[in-house]
Amino acid sequence: QVRVVESGGGSMQAGGSLRLSCAASGSINIIHTMGWYRQAPGKERDSVASITSDGDINYGDSVMGRWTISRDVAAKTVYLRMDNLRPEDTAVYYCYADITYLDILKGLRLRGDFWGQGTQVTVSS
Repeated sequence: QVRVVESGGGSMQAGGSLRLSCAASGSINIIHTMGWYRQAPGKERDSVASITSDGDINYGDSVMGRWTISRDVAAKTVYLRMDNLRPEDTAVYYCYADITYLDILKGLRLRGDFWGQGTQVTVSS
């Protein structure tokens, strides 16, 4: 009923830039927050950036000043512009969305977190 789909990512040399996109679709009533987490091999999933429905933005310490999250409210899409990439940015990046949606089968308005499938970002030195 709700889908979150990422695009972008890939491989880049250190110092370069990439952009990730994440689009939410389905029976969405309210998108409270959308953002990105990442998980490197052998490490826990860490928050990278998020943006709320009010436009409040948060960044993880490791990406502050290098990356920019933005959104297209009408398109229900967020973007992550990643500049000055570093090898330690290599990870699988996951988009998530905190959404109030209509459960058509139950006829109820519910709230939940939805995750994308993940996209690999590899930065070489």
